[in-house]
Amino acid sequence: MKTLFFDKDDTGAGAIPTRDQVRLEDTWDLTLLYPTPADWQAAFEKLQQDYPKVAQWKGRVGESAQTLRDLLEFEKALSLTIERLAHYASLQTSGDSSDNVNLSREAQLENLFTLIGESQAFVEPEIMAISDEAFEAYLREPALAEWITPLRKRRRLKPHTLSTAEERLLALGSSALGGHSETFSQLTNVDMVFGKITDEKGVERELSQSSYGSFMVKRDPELRKKAWHQFYAEFDAHKFTVASTLASSIKSDVFRARARNYSSARENALFHDDVPVSVYDNLISTVRANLKPLFRYLELRRHVLGLKEIHAYDTNVPIVANIEADISWDEACDKVLAALAPLGEEYVQTLGKGVRGRWCDRYENKGKRSGAFSSSSYGNPPYIMMNYKHDVFSDVYTLAHEAGHSMHTWHSQRSQPFQTYDYPIFLAEVASTFNEELLTHHLLEHTEDKAMRAYLINRQIDDIRATVIRQTMFAEFEKVAHAREEAGEPLTLETFRGIYRELLEAYFGPDFVIDSALELECLRIPHFYSAFYVYKYATGLSAAVALAGQVLETKDATRYLGFLKSGGSEFPIPTLQKAGVDMSSPAPVEATLQLFARRVEELEGLLS
Repeated sequence: MKTLFFDKDDTGAGAIPTRDQVRLEDTWDLTLLYPTPADWQAAFEKLQQDYPKVAQWKGRVGESAQTLRDLLEFEKALSLTIERLAHYASLQTSGDSSDNVNLSREAQLENLFTLIGESQAFVEPEIMAISDEAFEAYLREPALAEWITPLRKRRRLKPHTLSTAEERLLALGSSALGGHSETFSQLTNVDMVFGKITDEKGVERELSQSSYGSFMVKRDPELRKKAWHQFYAEFDAHKFTVASTLASSIKSDVFRARARNYSSARENALFHDDVPVSVYDNLISTVRANLKPLFRYLELRRHVLGLKEIHAYDTNVPIVANIEADISWDEACDKVLAALAPLGEEYVQTLGKGVRGRWCDRYENKGKRSGAFSSSSYGNPPYIMMNYKHDVFSDVYTLAHEAGHSMHTWHSQRSQPFQTYDYPIFLAEVASTFNEELLTHHLLEHTEDKAMRAYLINRQIDDIRATVIRQTMFAEFEKVAHAREEAGEPLTLETFRGIYRELLEAYFGPDFVIDSALELECLRIPHFYSAFYVYKYATGLSAAVALAGQVLETKDATRYLGFLKSGGSEFPIPTLQKAGVDMSSPAPVEATLQLFARRVEELEGLLS
């Protein structure tokens, strides 16, 4: 393998390397999942042979507690294999989605999953057919001692479980119903070409979904403006296609909800976590009632940057002009690990070994998925994908964020059996943003420089703005767009632009200039293809602010580590209540927005 990757733009060309030009030590080690692609293929072929054996339980699921346990253990063995196969395939594709071998591997899995879903279509209806009396009696038997929580979670889906024939049809259609997400990914990550831009040093650089963020923090307002308009010009060129793809995704959500007898797609999405719709609505109403500090902050940003008017491309550049980011990967690891010291030696040592080793795929390459994520399968490393940029300070926070996910998984795997280790996103976003809160506290505590303090406070303000306020705006967009479809109204490009324009005006205030291209932002958000996901960022950070405050105040991380170890053993609301925060109340969101207001006031004082 060639080792031509350069961490900094000292190549002279600023070119994005191809996958085979990336240093091996800068990539994740997927041999821990399968030593070779041939081993993956062998496991795939064995799964093809094994999954039809589920038929032996057809008509017998409710026969006895032991029979039910045997079926559950068979499902567990299949799921362990499926999870590992999918994990490897998705990571390979994320590393290079232009590689046909990677795409083919995922396509193989998708087709097989449809067949597996069809073969198991009888299971849920037969579990639901067990009488309440017999079901409770089975749960008291030792054979099902390890399966009580998963079975109770499945059983509550009884009103939304269909007949065997209907479940089979939904399983057969799952691939077709989800195809819009893959179309969006291929279009935006592979087919779209954003061109090149000459940066402030006179170096011509490729504009991509990943490098776009780097341009948005440049001090030169004209460079930011040019990059922003050039980036959105590519979305404008494909706007009808992307709007159609998003509309198909929403229609699919509504179809699934109606097929399973939910009152709405939103209720469907929240039901699985047992989160009341009131939590979602309280989030929106609480944020909308506390937007004045945001308007005040945007005006401060405009004033400090010396702008006549403020646009979207002026909202990410740090407003403390004399602080420039140039942080290597190793330096970023040092900062994150030091910040997480309150969580104990085991936490820090384990994470340090992972991020300095090959848990992480560190840098951008051509065809690599944009953004960042943490991903694992039971018993395997909690891998982290980054597109780390040394000149983007927020990437240090991104590393802390994804490390939170990975250590949540690490603790959960070691404390829970497979059937209860997988925690929902509602909880996942607490662990990730908790780490960001500790990082902010650590950095503020270790600087006496007024400019640096202003920089860090500005960063925390922007974090709350992006995670609570912005994600709530996204959540409201999803709510309104799905409601339009459920009311039988057309979902066209102009529908999306109109909904989004109204939200932009409400959430950014009267003095913010909304360029018409900003209406297209709703077409480029990947999370909209996992509907009613983004609100969990806002609730997650709000819970994290409360929990981080508790750990720092008490100097005791016991309850928080217990939260990490609990995995998916309970529903999110009671899990967080045990950790020390009640998300059924709007109070944690209000407290986070009050922190935002205090930080804005403090920043005004520092910059005066």
